[in-house]
Amino acid sequence: MKILSPGVKVTDAVVTQIVVRAAETVEGARVRRPRRHLAVELDGGEARVELELAVSFGKVLPDVAHDVQERVAAALGTMCGVNVTAVDVSVEELS
Repeated sequence: MKILSPGVKVTDAVVTQIVVRAAETVEGARVRRPRRHLAVELDGGEARVELELAVSFGKVLPDVAHDVQERVAAALGTMCGVNVTAVDVSVEELS
């Protein structure tokens, strides 16, 4: 359970869904096994995310990773009201 503000909590599953759905809006990106390869730390109104991606063959890897970073940060910022300090992306697979 993550505490967003006094009296407001969300489950880890909800935070994970926000990150996965935001990341996968980027064409060619898929989050690898979110239960094992995705971590979100929420502390004092700030968030840090680590996730592993599979990217479609032929896509420009830095571009996909950067777009994922931007979309995940925007989604968490908007939906959870937190300042996202980092979204660390590791491309682990081509699909």
